[in-house]
Amino acid sequence: METRSAKKRKLSIFYSNNNNNNEEEQQPGNDYISELPDAVLHHILFLLPIKTVAQTSVLSKRWRSLWSTFPDLDFTTFNPVATISHPNGSRKSHAHSSHSHSSNPKGIDFISQILTLRNKHSDIRVLRFRGRLSFSRLNGMIRRAIRHNVQELDVDVATDDYFNFPRCVIASKSLRVFKMRSRYPGFRLAPTSIMKSGFQSLQSLSLSLIILYNQPSLSDLFSDSSFPLLKKLSLDACFGLKILNVGCRALEDLSLENCFQLQCLEISCLKLERLRVASCFDAYIARSWVKIEAPKVRSVVWEYNAVTDGCFVVNLSGVDEASVGFFVLQEHLSVPKLQTVSNLLMALSHVRRLTLEIQCVEIISNNNYFAVYLQPFNNLESLELHTGFNKNNVPGLACIFKSSPLLRTLILRIINDYKIERRKWNKDLWDMSATEEEQYWESQAEALKSFLHNLKVVKIHGFLECENEVSLAKFLLKHGKALEEMTLCTGRCKARDSLRRQKIRSQIMGFSWASSNAKITIQ
Repeated sequence: METRSAKKRKLSIFYSNNNNNNEEEQQPGNDYISELPDAVLHHILFLLPIKTVAQTSVLSKRWRSLWSTFPDLDFTTFNPVATISHPNGSRKSHAHSSHSHSSNPKGIDFISQILTLRNKHSDIRVLRFRGRLSFSRLNGMIRRAIRHNVQELDVDVATDDYFNFPRCVIASKSLRVFKMRSRYPGFRLAPTSIMKSGFQSLQSLSLSLIILYNQPSLSDLFSDSSFPLLKKLSLDACFGLKILNVGCRALEDLSLENCFQLQCLEISCLKLERLRVASCFDAYIARSWVKIEAPKVRSVVWEYNAVTDGCFVVNLSGVDEASVGFFVLQEHLSVPKLQTVSNLLMALSHVRRLTLEIQCVEIISNNNYFAVYLQPFNNLESLELHTGFNKNNVPGLACIFKSSPLLRTLILRIINDYKIERRKWNKDLWDMSATEEEQYWESQAEALKSFLHNLKVVKIHGFLECENEVSLAKFLLKHGKALEEMTLCTGRCKARDSLRRQKIRSQIMGFSWASSNAKITIQ
């Protein structure tokens, strides 16, 4: 039997151990977060705004060291681009310009100070900044970033005058991605002989607002020798550019926009997958041409470009998706320009998804040339057409439908010009075959037999119950044997128009359909 004295000793030992544990719990714990590796902490800090990351430097020497070696410097979060933009894009007076130059000096000073005081042995992975500053200061900041082996450099700036392309970028061996956007007034490239001597490691290049009046030809800059590793190239607003050749063997993505004075474009890239050319070419000059050789391209966007006098396209059979549109000054095009449109559409005849902008539809509608020379799109599954749907568009649409024998989905976006009066529908349009448009569609029923037997989905946006769209909807319902869904989107309508919608729906529901599985939706 345990004695009373033995019990007292056990209780004494128990309380002694318990007090020691409480004292240990009350002691401050270890800083496990600070003990994490730099790479892990840098990744955590990357998820925070740059201003918050900078504030952590006051915590301790450890965190100050983390800030001085932080590799991802994105200063765009606290230096918004709105502080550097010019209203209406116009040149400001000297007084106004000086005021704008100093509108956010603390932001630029902060960035410059960080780059100056940065750990000399720490590399920069990403540097992004925006601001209004002088070229000398811009050049100095870029030089400091290059010394720290920056890999991605994204600059969005405005200056008081034209500035030259920073030459320190050309010789950089660490730079992989370079983006330079000049808000105003633009920058000039270095001579081609100097530009061709570098960029051996660059994989992505994006330039905006380039002044090229003194060197309008870039026929040998974007080549294998100059950019051996370049995969993505984007050029925007190249003023004065007339001749451009792109022949980088590793290039996969090419975007060219707002080059209004371009006359000759040649693209020869065997690995190119995505091509976008928008708002380019000089519409007032003759003898313009384009040549494309890109056997692996999958996506093509060709929008709002002036029609060139020549188009030579080699092997685009791999294109899966395309969008085509033009900028046209005259309603009637010359034969060479019509051949250009025809050649481009012929090169895209293997696409599965195609969008034709309003001017492209107008060209096809206004010229009998395409009734003979428009090649069939035998692989086309989805077609989107933008059209004003005037009376003269009806034959053009029929021509396009005839060239799409296996089409599954048709999307029609009606661009309504409210200055042009269009004949409204009446209930007789659903019961009679007396209108000229409906008679025309009925005359095309045999030629469109394959199209009508494969079409499953029809969506008409901007449906205003005018004669042309009503006649087409009625024709597709009457002959579309495979039709499963028809959606008529009337857009914004007043409350009083709801009754009209109900009347249209009742008329449609009472009409005999070729497909018993079709569903009609009016939005």
